[in-house]
This record gives sequence, structure tokens and C-alpha cells, in this order.
Amino acid sequence: MLKAKDIRYQPFGSTTFKKQGLAGVEPDACFYIQNYQQMIGRRRLQPDDPPPDLAIETDVTSKTTLDAYEAIGVPELWVYDNGSLSIYLLKEGKYIKSDTSPNFENIAITQIIPAAVERSWQVGSFPVLQELEATV
Repeated sequence: MLKAKDIRYQPFGSTTFKKQGLAGVEPDACFYIQNYQQMIGRRRLQPDDPPPDLAIETDVTSKTTLDAYEAIGVPELWVYDNGSLSIYLLKEGKYIKSDTSPNFENIAITQIIPAAVERSWQVGSFPVLQELEATV
């Protein structure tokens, strides 16, 4: 969706982020968007690197701990759980639930993503990704 919207980004996959003595998280996927240029060519995180701008968690076997993400300071967190997508935005150190993503303001992410996941079980990932790109 970032590519389809022509938003520059640097993916960091499933990387472990730690805040010494406070928390550690390993999102299923994460992306640097506002800070993408700083992260180009990075093979390892440095202590002064910013957190990713967007982290995505899929809760299958364990539940996402919002407190840990708050401690790391990830500005936007998406949590997909049981057919539903929740968007959390960091405001003054705490997450507030949101219906929209600042990166995709005019797109109904919380409806589109669950529908796309369900559809991918029926027709496969590739056609659904194409459909998402066309939608965005």
C-alpha cells in the first residue's frame, strides 16, 4: 500500500527493538516512513536509531503488549487479531485507538485489511495484493 501510494519507505521486517531496561518488541513487520532515509543501508540497529514509524502485529499465538510498544515509542501500531484490525497512534506516550492511519488518511484500513486477509484465503495473496494496489 505504501508503494501504491508512492510513499517512500524502508522495510525492516521482523526486527527486534529494545529499550534498555524497559521493553523489547519484535513486530511481524515494520516500516520506516518519515525516517526512511536515515535507515537506508542499515544492517544493524544502532542505539540512537529511531523506532519504526509503523509496526504491524498479527496476534495468533500471543497477544500484543501495547505497553512495550509505548516504551519503544513506535508512533503507529496495527494489530490484526481474529479477523479485526486495530490501529493505535502514540499520543503523549500512550496509545489511543484510531479508525484511520495518518499514512493512509482517506483509506478505510480497518475494513480493507481484514477483507483482504479473508479474500487471500480464498484466491491467494498475489491477486489480493494487486487488488489492494488498485484500491489504494
